[in-house]
Amino acid sequence: MRTISKRTQYGLKAMIALGRRYGEGPTLISTLASEESIPLKFLEAILLDLKTRDLLESRVGRKGGYQLSRPPSTITIGSIVRIMEGPLAPLPCASETQFQPCEECGDVENCGTRIIMRRVRDAISEVLDRTTLADLIREVEEGRSRRPHGPLMYHI
Repeated sequence: MRTISKRTQYGLKAMIALGRRYGEGPTLISTLASEESIPLKFLEAILLDLKTRDLLESRVGRKGGYQLSRPPSTITIGSIVRIMEGPLAPLPCASETQFQPCEECGDVENCGTRIIMRRVRDAISEVLDRTTLADLIREVEEGRSRRPHGPLMYHI
């Protein structure tokens, strides 16, 4: 299985952080980079990409920065991952949007590899498209509120 890139990991971290701030106005890239431990130049490129795909909007000037273009409850994790990674399918022949048959395949419709990889793609899509940015933010916050405050202490 392929893993998601560092770019996607940083993109998700940035979107979660901006989602937590939704309605508070733009956030400076430097603030976001510092708070989320994302290299500034890398973050600039990621945010620009998300902006060109209409998930973010930016404002220049003294009170400038980036913010979500719409409520976090309307942005799915699947939409973010697809922007960052492309199709979710592990093989081009299993893709919904960018289908390409494998060169060595003689029977695309009855290929066992394609059949199982479509199931994998469908399962991934089900989870990512069912989960909104707001859902994920809520889960993160609930997890943090259940965690004891301060450093973990182990006693033997």
